[in-house]
Amino acid sequence: MFENVDLMTAIITPFDDNEKIDFSALKKLTEHLLATGSKGFVVGGTTGETPTLTEDEKLELYQKFVEIVDGRVPIIAGAGSNNTAQTIDFIKKISQIKGIDMALVVVPYYNKPNQRGMKAHFETIAKNSPLPIMIYNIPGRTGVLMEKETVVELAKNPNIQGVKQCNTMEDLEYIVEHAPKDFNVYSGEDAQALFAKVVGANGVVSVASHLYGTEMSEMYQALEEGNYQIAGKIQRQLTPKMAALFMYPSPSPVKAALNHVGYQVGGCRLPILALNEAEQTKLFKILDL
Repeated sequence: MFENVDLMTAIITPFDDNEKIDFSALKKLTEHLLATGSKGFVVGGTTGETPTLTEDEKLELYQKFVEIVDGRVPIIAGAGSNNTAQTIDFIKKISQIKGIDMALVVVPYYNKPNQRGMKAHFETIAKNSPLPIMIYNIPGRTGVLMEKETVVELAKNPNIQGVKQCNTMEDLEYIVEHAPKDFNVYSGEDAQALFAKVVGANGVVSVASHLYGTEMSEMYQALEEGNYQIAGKIQRQLTPKMAALFMYPSPSPVKAALNHVGYQVGGCRLPILALNEAEQTKLFKILDL
């Protein structure tokens, strides 16, 4: 399913002036991302502001997004929560939307389970899910880290088919080395995009690709052709810009940048605020916009 899918975009959710989902803006942005190298999407992830979307809004978003993409690339839909039964129920609902290839399930946040609890959570979901599962391991947001050994153990489950890993390069290396060869491994850190591919991961689930998809695609192409110096130079040039997209609470920086370059995607829902003028000035200077 994800063969040769190295650059995936964790797509934002555009809002109109009334903070309703702007589907026309979503279509325009999706076409831009496909044209600049995105080979797949995560919809309804952190960047998509799903903590502030109702269940009905998420279901409508996923249905409309499937129609926009129209089978051109794989789609992973955010489905996780810190409630195991609720997660299973929601996955069953989104599995009725033809065109969603996988469910992204975050490590449970707030209740802070131990490794045994995390393992039971994902095994129970996998057993009851009509869709294959991708683990979303992001300790900076969940408050707990799924240890690399736990990821590898869960990777043996036939219905757990990938991980979006937001942690150290060493952990990413370990997972690539020890997980089954058909297990899909993606870094969720833009600054690890080149490193991930070099050590054998599939690639990256990116935020920066909203703006720099062409450059990131060129980087991966250079790597495939053995032009390591060119690939390394592109990554070095992009890394400060990638970091800048997280200098304020995400996704406010990437939304501000997209609005600035002509993709009217609106602001963020509270508790995330849109950037003020001073913050925008600082951001746009780093991004060279």
